[in-house]
Amino acid sequence: MTLRRVNVVILVLLVVAFLIVIQRNLLNLNDFLKKETPDSVSGVILPFESDVSPSVRADSIRTGDEIPVVITASEERLGAVVAAINSIYQNTKANVVFNIVALNDTVDHLQEWLSRTRLNHVKYKITVFKPDVLNGKISKDPKRLETVKPLTFARFYLPFYLPEAEKAIYLDDDVIVQGDIKDLYETSLKPGHAAAFSDDCDSASTKGIVHGAGNQNYYIGFLDFKKEAIKKLGMRAKTCSFNPGVIVANLTEWRNQNISGQLEHWMELNAQQDLYSNTLADSITTPPLLVVFYKHHSSIDPMWHVRHLGSTGAGPRYSAQFVKAAKLLHWNGHYKPWGVKSAYSDVWERWYIPDPTGKFSPLRRHSGE
Repeated sequence: MTLRRVNVVILVLLVVAFLIVIQRNLLNLNDFLKKETPDSVSGVILPFESDVSPSVRADSIRTGDEIPVVITASEERLGAVVAAINSIYQNTKANVVFNIVALNDTVDHLQEWLSRTRLNHVKYKITVFKPDVLNGKISKDPKRLETVKPLTFARFYLPFYLPEAEKAIYLDDDVIVQGDIKDLYETSLKPGHAAAFSDDCDSASTKGIVHGAGNQNYYIGFLDFKKEAIKKLGMRAKTCSFNPGVIVANLTEWRNQNISGQLEHWMELNAQQDLYSNTLADSITTPPLLVVFYKHHSSIDPMWHVRHLGSTGAGPRYSAQFVKAAKLLHWNGHYKPWGVKSAYSDVWERWYIPDPTGKFSPLRRHSGE
């Protein structure tokens, strides 16, 4: 019995020693992997480069399925992105992950702004957009090239930023969200539809339309119906257009229907044949979307995209009560709330977080207003 007990003890000690060796080897391997993999993981998703943000503190993680929100961030409008993100984050308890699409020269500035303010708990991923993807797809007309902003086309490539997601929200940067973003995410899309938009003829958007605005709400305002390529489509010129500043996308359908490829096709065709209408010469992003999604998209609740707030310099087009009730406000137009003159700038200011680096500041502050 004594010998048997000794053998058992020896066997137990050998097992313990073996486990200790295995543990140490695993720890060493883990340390090696940490050294080989930087905090900011860089992976290539052609034609984009991904940069994953630092890990989020455990106490800031929200429960539930992730809600992906895609938004662009250009250096000259970085304050807009911060205000939009802040408004979304503060008005929901949902597990929102921001997928921020930016150019290389903006990444460091944006990360510092987020990390040094109360947004340091926000979950986000930055994708670097490579303008080369637009080569051959944009008209070489010098007059139009001046207005081209590469990031305005980022919405064409939504599945590339979220290769495993089935659904996502895209937002322009000049928005403020006053409702719970989860409600927008739960927008129901019809079978076979890859996206939902806000129609320009809906009750909320037409509530404050300026008389004489003409064709800005119809397809004829964006496309040249005299061109043969447009004629062949058989689209009605007086079809109500939609605004792509807010998109609820079914990414599975987007991939299956190769929506990105279809959009690129119409971009290339326009570069060759100049298919866009001269009525709204600055609108070079909307026309291909109108063609691809003609009568094949779902609708967003009008209160989730109250727009035209940037169409007038100061005069309000909506009542204070209506603006307060809106779930999402969009300053589309020339007059931005961080500019010298804008309507409802006080609403935007509530969500703006000053730049800790001092590089960005609303122009109003410099003008003494």
